Parts: sequence; C-alpha cells; structure tokens
Amino acid sequence: MEEPSAPKTVGKASVTQRHKSEPVTLSQIDLQEDTSISSGIEELDRVLGGGIVQGSLVLVGGDPGIGKSTLLLQMCRHLSERKIKVLYISGEESLKQIKMRARRIGTFSDTLLLLCETNLGTIEQVIERQSPQVVIIDSIQTMYNEAVTSAPGSVSQVRESTGVLLQIAKGKGVSIFIVGHVTKEGNVAGPRVLEHMVDTVLYFEGDRHASYRILRGVKNRFGSTNEIGVFEMRDTGLAEVKNPSEFLLEGRPKDASGSVAACSMEGTRPILIEIQALVCKTNFGIPRRTAAGTDFNRVNLLLAVLEKRLGLNLANCDAYVNIAGGIKMHEPAIDLGVVLAVISSYRDQPIPDSVMVFGEVGLSGEIRAVSMAEQRVLEAKKLGFQTVILPKVSLKTVEKVKGIQILGVQSLKEMMGLRFT
Repeated sequence: MEEPSAPKTVGKASVTQRHKSEPVTLSQIDLQEDTSISSGIEELDRVLGGGIVQGSLVLVGGDPGIGKSTLLLQMCRHLSERKIKVLYISGEESLKQIKMRARRIGTFSDTLLLLCETNLGTIEQVIERQSPQVVIIDSIQTMYNEAVTSAPGSVSQVRESTGVLLQIAKGKGVSIFIVGHVTKEGNVAGPRVLEHMVDTVLYFEGDRHASYRILRGVKNRFGSTNEIGVFEMRDTGLAEVKNPSEFLLEGRPKDASGSVAACSMEGTRPILIEIQALVCKTNFGIPRRTAAGTDFNRVNLLLAVLEKRLGLNLANCDAYVNIAGGIKMHEPAIDLGVVLAVISSYRDQPIPDSVMVFGEVGLSGEIRAVSMAEQRVLEAKKLGFQTVILPKVSLKTVEKVKGIQILGVQSLKEMMGLRFT
C-alpha cells in the first residue's frame, strides 16, 4: 500500500524566506554559554549532557508503564518550582488522570500548564499564545496533522508531526520533549527517520515489575551517549540512585560460591555489579546454557576458553550466569568476573567478599586491558573492597591508588595461582 505523500508547504512565504538566507562565518555566530537549564534531576541532566538545551527536541522511548510520563512530570515539577513556564500536553490521559498522578509526586507551581489535545494546529496556536520555555508531548503517536490524511500513529503522521514540532523548537527556541511508544523489538514505533530528526534520543530500560530503572542516551548532539541515569520506582515517583554500585550489591550472599563482584563502565561512571554463576552436572545429553543480563554468545565463548585453556570439564555441566539486580551489561571488562564466578561454582570454592575483578578475556586465555582502570579501582576502594584483580598491563595506570591491594594477572592460569587475602 502506497504511503500518503507529505503535504506541500512551499509557497510565497517559503520562497521569500529562502532568498533572505545568507551564509555566515563561524566568527559571526554568537555562541551563548548559558544555553541550557537544569532539569532539577541530576541523573537526567547527566544523560542529557548537562541540562535541557534551549531549542532542543528530545525523544523519550520505553516500554509501557516503565515510568516515562512520571519522569517527565517530575521534571516539570522541578522546573515550575523555579518559575520556568512549562506546558504539558497529553493525548492519552485526561486532566483528572494527570492530577491524580501529580498528587503522588508532590505539589506543583502555577507555572505548569496542562493541556489535553491531539491536533497539532491547535497545539501550535497554544504555544504561540503561552510562550512556554519547555513543552512535553505525551505521546507523539497520538498527535495528528490535519494536512496528512492518514490516521494518528501511522508512519506519515508520526513523521510529519515530528517535523512540525522540530520547526517550533528551532524557530521559537522552545525545548520540546516527546514521548514515543516502542515496538516489540524495543525500538521507537514509527519510521527510523524519527530518531534522525530529533537532537537527543533517550531510552528508559528495566523490568516494569522490578524497582530500578535505567535511562540511557543512544543519541545526543549536546553530550556523550555513554552516560546512564539510574532510578528507583517508589510510591512517590522515581527516586534518583546516586550510587548504583551500592544499590546493585545490596543483599549479596556471604561466603557463597559462584558470586563475584565485577566492575563495568557506563560512560564516565564505574558501576560495581554482582555476577552469579551456577554450574552443576547435567541430567540430559546436551548441557544447558543460560545467560541473564549479559550476552549469551559471549558466555558460551568464555566457557569454551575455560575448557580449552584450564581443562575444566564443562561439557557435562549445565551453566547458568546471571547479573544480579536484573541490570544488563555487555562490556568486555566483565569477562573476568564471569570466568571467576564459573570457576568458583564449578569447584564450589567461594571468592572472598572483599575481592573485585575486571578485565577482558581473550581466546588464548590472556587477560587484556580495559579503559579507565583507575576509576574502577577507586570505586572499589570507596565501597570498602580490599583487593582488586585486574589485567597486568593496567598496573601502571593505577600506581597512584593507595590503601587497597592490587593484583595484576596476565592469563587465566596465572589467576588460578593467586591466593586471596
């Protein structure tokens, strides 16, 4: 079925404006330093690249019920408390539903305006009259442009509606946040071009039945895409988790085999996680392999390395690997943690609770260097760990860190000869 064509907007005004456009040099551009404002939520500011940039268009995606609307409503509350004019436009909830949700979050200032509308023509007129600094569109799939004949939520409507919002954001200097539904695969519903049109794309991750949430930036024209924000869902809304390492290590078992603390980097933030492994004799002809929170194929690769390089008989064993807390980590630096957890469970020998490890494991059984080794060691020291096992080639980068035992290993065989204290 052929997709409806986009509305033609080239007229006399467009032609006149085109003739007025002239190229300029870099020296003629006035770059204001204070072009961003704080959202009032540190974890959100971290992912945005320092704050809300004036005239930016931000797309927030995530599974239903994950907390997208709650997070944006909390942001509206912090902005309104500082007398920043905010317009919250909902196409899915009534005004009473929004007030019921807002009552759980706290008190709001009168600088927050609410509107239930799906017609973009009406929305544009309201923005023109009210002149807000920040606008929330919840959600883009419910909006429709009268110039497009297809139904709301269709590819044409989503694309053209986002185009209208982009013109409003850039033309009037209004910061606009749009909520996007996701598909079964976890991508924002609608055309892929939608992510190319906006300045920033944020994804809300996590199990809706678990307490934690992770806000991850996958595109950001104003900052790094490696940063994450960690939140905990409570009765009063989303609470910031300023020390994710301590949060994820809570409830760690004492003197249990198959449990190892490892460190992964998310942007500039080191996060300590607990890697659990359970290795037991299989009752079937083919051993079962399961990986939760990390790459399944990577775990199989590491198990093959253990069989080949250390002679562990894992072909007759089921192996289950899990990252506690339900968090997902795919950095190669957790390889050493996975390997050590599997060995600990296979031999039923606990790893001391005071030990933290990180490092990439190669196919030859070598322990390869990873980035930001010093930051990882400092995080372990801050949380009270006494020993860190890391790649030997990274020892030079952590020479300045004192007060913690640092053991460098070059291969898996060398690691097996260590005696933990």
